[in-house]
Amino acid sequence: MIASGERKLALWNVGVAYAAFLIGTLAGLLQVFIRNDKLQLPAWLDYYQILTAHGVLLALIFTTFFIFAFFITGMSKSLGAFGPKVLLWNWIGFLTMLAGTVLATVMIISGKASVLYTFYAPMMASPWYYIGLALFIVGSLVMGFALVGHYIRWRKEHKGELSPLFAFMTVSTVILWAIACLGVVATVLFQYIPWAFGWVDTINVELSRTLFWYFGHPLVYFWLLPAYMAWYVVVPKILGVPVFSDSLARLSFVLFILFSIPVGFHHQLMEPGIENFWKFFQVILTFMVIIPSLMTAFSMFANFERAGRKNGGKGLFGWFTKLPWNDLRFTSLFIAMAFFIPGGAGGIINASFQLNEIVHNTLWVVGHFHITVGTPVAMTFMGITFWMVPYLTGRKFTKTMEKLGFIQIGLWTVGMLLMSTAQHVLGLLGAPRRTAYSGYNDHPAALEWFEGIISNHVTMAIGGSILFLSAMLLLYIVIMSAFLSPKAEEAHEFVEFPLAESDKAATPKFLENWLLWIGIAFALIIIAYAIPIFQMIQHAPPGSKGFITW
Repeated sequence: MIASGERKLALWNVGVAYAAFLIGTLAGLLQVFIRNDKLQLPAWLDYYQILTAHGVLLALIFTTFFIFAFFITGMSKSLGAFGPKVLLWNWIGFLTMLAGTVLATVMIISGKASVLYTFYAPMMASPWYYIGLALFIVGSLVMGFALVGHYIRWRKEHKGELSPLFAFMTVSTVILWAIACLGVVATVLFQYIPWAFGWVDTINVELSRTLFWYFGHPLVYFWLLPAYMAWYVVVPKILGVPVFSDSLARLSFVLFILFSIPVGFHHQLMEPGIENFWKFFQVILTFMVIIPSLMTAFSMFANFERAGRKNGGKGLFGWFTKLPWNDLRFTSLFIAMAFFIPGGAGGIINASFQLNEIVHNTLWVVGHFHITVGTPVAMTFMGITFWMVPYLTGRKFTKTMEKLGFIQIGLWTVGMLLMSTAQHVLGLLGAPRRTAYSGYNDHPAALEWFEGIISNHVTMAIGGSILFLSAMLLLYIVIMSAFLSPKAEEAHEFVEFPLAESDKAATPKFLENWLLWIGIAFALIIIAYAIPIFQMIQHAPPGSKGFITW
């Protein structure tokens, strides 16, 4: 079993994650009915408050706390118990993140920060909202560096050895997160906070958005890489096979560090003031991220086929029927992987200049976000939850809970298919994102969004309702696993941390040369961003005062 200190720390992270999940999913349910003109909020609450809460609490708070719970649990499993300093700094980071979360959430609920998940200038929130975000980021970096410290201690004690694959992937993700956070830290500390407090009159809008998206796109990979870790090291263990290729897995994570950061301009293709050359250059780097994603897909299907044939699968696709579909841990993660196929295809569309002109700022983008983050990432985290919480608490994961788990992931699958498909269609019809219900004075194009016995907006609301039902069932499973399920007593009743064996014999040592990869990453960032940012500062317009539009 995991040591007591790490267990408590991981469980506190899980608890905060799912508290944010509860509020965030409730806010999401309200949104689909408001957009369908079926719900009126009370005077003290508006649509943009709940939209901000939904985005921040699910996309930032839930994911980050859960990711660190997973990292803490896995690093303890793969590298051994934390030392007292590592544990102390993890607690300091956790409490700092929690303080920032509470402060930012209070500002949102009190109506002083309805600036949405992207917090674009010139909309201006309370300065305390930005301070809350800053505390959250700083806390996450403290936790990340503490985990790196645990890794460094292991390397000193095992000179000349490659680290376990889980630890390598954790460090890769922390490095990506730390480099990405430089952008959001710069804009929040040096632009938003002085501007919101009134210490300066205006803000350079384009520079603030550029620094946000320098952070915003690698943030997607900060969500995805822990899911990939589960796919690489958990799925093979469940299948009863070793990791397909240790060196391929490590190389894919190195490539994510290199190519997922200097690509933010593909979120700004429609913005003026950025030369087309730099947009085109970053689009090319965006497409480079496809390579490690395809490497991951190849590795996963190689594992599936090896396991299926090991279990007696014959013919070209006979192995598929021999996979452990009755194992909730596997099925939940397999469905998550399957969703990433259309999600990845949609990402290629979003990053393509001409196609982006069609879908930019429409509900298509919301549908894409949910089918990439709301399912591959979220459902992988759900699949991890089914075994990680019982592993941490020492409680049984009963047959009844497993049946409820299958129902939960089934509901999430159906709900997401309905909601995200409707959002994609509405986006192609021109329905905007980031807006409450509007009929646009009964314009024919807008009326088309609501036509039919079951319109796309109704389909979106049905899907959102099913997702909320699934979320409540998941929370029930979490509470049972944490507090109410019987304690495991016999050895076979304890839930394991499924960590697959990985053969490191043929893995090149240079793949763990962090100075090399961090240096190349910064070189690419400088090439992609130095001149455009210099131009934004040198040729900056007068700037904008703050606006409160809610």
